[in-house]
Amino acid sequence: MALWRIRATVDDRPGYLSVLTASLALRGVNILAVQVHTTEAGAVDDFLVDAPDTVGEAELLAAVERGRGRDCWITRSEARGLADQPTRVLSLATRLVRDPDALGEVLRALLAADTVTWRPAPAPERSGVGTDTLHLAEPAGGCFILHRVAPTFTPAEYARAQALVELAGTAARRLAEQVTLVLPDGAELSVRPASVDDLPGVLELHELCSPISRQRRYLSAGAAPTPARLRRLLDPVCGLTLLAVTVGADGSDQVVAMANLLGEGDEAEVAFLVRDDWQRRGVGAALFRRLVAYAERAGYAALLLHTQADNAAMLRTLRRLDRPAPMQLDGALLTATVALSPAAVDRH
Repeated sequence: MALWRIRATVDDRPGYLSVLTASLALRGVNILAVQVHTTEAGAVDDFLVDAPDTVGEAELLAAVERGRGRDCWITRSEARGLADQPTRVLSLATRLVRDPDALGEVLRALLAADTVTWRPAPAPERSGVGTDTLHLAEPAGGCFILHRVAPTFTPAEYARAQALVELAGTAARRLAEQVTLVLPDGAELSVRPASVDDLPGVLELHELCSPISRQRRYLSAGAAPTPARLRRLLDPVCGLTLLAVTVGADGSDQVVAMANLLGEGDEAEVAFLVRDDWQRRGVGAALFRRLVAYAERAGYAALLLHTQADNAAMLRTLRRLDRPAPMQLDGALLTATVALSPAAVDRH
């Protein structure tokens, strides 16, 4: 038996696919996997088949044509073609998250392209679907140009590839936003935007904080928030969550501080949680400065911070910010308003 890939266009009408599969079955061809690509010309069916050794390319082509298939493309395949396509795409996406610079290699692997090049010019309006040359717009500018002799590119392939290009851009921006923070005592921390993937580390952060630290952060009893609430904080609809991360004794990343900025209208609320053994070392002040810079770029007019009137550590952090921050006292609760100079940025 031998593995083949067959791609053919079939009229998108009831029963037509079954006619094609029956024609292949009459020659002992076993269909192992099939993908259907919808196009304006009809349904492009992409088969991975196992055919008897006595059946060659010419006989496969004849079987497809007798099964009402057209624009047929046939090539020998390998066992790796048996991999589930969604699983394969997810594996390539995981590689991009870890190494956005591998985008060209990932696109080549995804679409079996003969060549992949990048140009600084924007992508043309015609993406190249239905031809042997595909243009993919890069969010930061420029475009990737993919070429393969056959088969022609389908809309589904274009959509998958464009999604990976955008994923690589997001991953690259996250890496660029990550900075190394050197504290006054010489200790180093990595500061980066959070994502929902950081939930286990943030849960551990809350477990290692004392009840009083959690109470200072959430202005309530010292119990940790639910995982569902923390997940929302890690991926806010409007705003940003920053994490300060160090390398533990076992070599794994450990989250030692979390800073949240949650926007609503022209104002945003900020809050901080720093692990007890990292407090009074300048971590909170450094995170506060980065949130202020982000809020100004995003166009917010002011930041609000709620804390207990006796929270001396937070009041020191406010003073280190060296910005006007008028305060209002409501019982034991103190609200500070940090005025910003918002940049002319559209948040929508």
